[in-house]
Amino acid sequence: MLDFSLTPEQLELQQKAREFAKNEILPIAWYYDEISETPLQLLKKAYNAGLINGDIPKQYGGQGWGLIESVVMTEEFAAACPGLATSLFDNSLGLEPLLLSNNESLKEKYLPRILNDFKLICFATSEPTMGSDVAGMRCRAERDGDDYILNGTKYWITNGGISDYMSIFATVDPDAQHDGICAFLVERDWEGVSVGRQIPKLGQRGSNTTGINLKDVRVPKENMMAPPGEGFILAMKTFARTRPAIGAFAIGTARSAMEFAIDYAKKRRAFGTKVANFQAIQHKIAEMYQKVETSRLLVWKSAWEADQGLDPTISASIAKFYSTESALEVANEALQTFAGYGYTKMFPIEKLLRDARLFSIYEGTSEVQRYIVSGYAMNVYQPVMPPLEELPIHRDMDPADLENDENLSAWRCRICGYVHYGEEAPAECPYCFFPKSAFSEI
Repeated sequence: MLDFSLTPEQLELQQKAREFAKNEILPIAWYYDEISETPLQLLKKAYNAGLINGDIPKQYGGQGWGLIESVVMTEEFAAACPGLATSLFDNSLGLEPLLLSNNESLKEKYLPRILNDFKLICFATSEPTMGSDVAGMRCRAERDGDDYILNGTKYWITNGGISDYMSIFATVDPDAQHDGICAFLVERDWEGVSVGRQIPKLGQRGSNTTGINLKDVRVPKENMMAPPGEGFILAMKTFARTRPAIGAFAIGTARSAMEFAIDYAKKRRAFGTKVANFQAIQHKIAEMYQKVETSRLLVWKSAWEADQGLDPTISASIAKFYSTESALEVANEALQTFAGYGYTKMFPIEKLLRDARLFSIYEGTSEVQRYIVSGYAMNVYQPVMPPLEELPIHRDMDPADLENDENLSAWRCRICGYVHYGEEAPAECPYCFFPKSAFSEI
């Protein structure tokens, strides 16, 4: 039985996140976008309100939220400011490799600190020369006794400049690709760890984004989250569980752009009537609403699969590339509805458009998501319909008559699709002239 309703507890969380977004995030969104800074006091307020770290399991003192709770809350934050929402969500991304790892002692050491001491943790796979190509990383991890020595640079790291801990992915052998990758939990104040300047960006300026440089950083063996050969799998499992949240960012962004466009269209007058009375604008609004609703269904489905213990990889990829591209389209049409005013900084749409542009890039570009989905569709998905050469398309004879005649068979040309009736296939197809061997009995 399908059920798309939220539980009373989830509805309560949604309302709590919505009020926090409107009262705490929205008033400061444009200021921190303008100065390109992340307000730590906002993250601390969210921490004190119990709106971050909720996905830490109850056995470690957390609230044990599932992905449904995460995407519901993330949509509300992103509706107020996609950039600040990204930094608010980042602890969930940084924590995910630790939660998925088999290193129980590491969880027992760090999870209580993150829960009780307002510690931030970031996620670091990308590098200056690679982003979506996780297997192509160059950051080195060299064995030194029981420890590892890390050297290299991680880049595009959300909250990299403000995090206390870092989930670092590195490789013991760059030429080994997937088989060389491992993962570690690194503390920012360890010797050899340094953080670069905040990277200037088109949008999402309220989200801290930096590079992390590692120079002979010694990581004790107990801080390994995945040994060589298992790091790539851990990264992919992390993405499968966090990509639905990227879709939720997109939904929140698109929803706000749509709401602002509706409000403006109802009040703005042109040619003697409200802009909302023009069919062209009504069609834009209809398509915006359709994309927001469709995106939410896809995101919720992928989050539900993860919460049910199913593999959400394909659903998460579909949700990610559909919702993120839809958000950009919705923001763009919203700006068109505002016309010239939408292009100014006095109205919110230009910021939402800038912020939305990132969603189809980070955590796996849209091109990567299509690669994942197409690979599944062509190599794993099991079709219901028979292969084309076995397709029983009968146009010249009733199939019942064919079944009643034991001496008559149907033969289909695998090249052009012509169906021949007889005891055997023809010597040559009368349409494409391929020989008898091109025919299959159907």
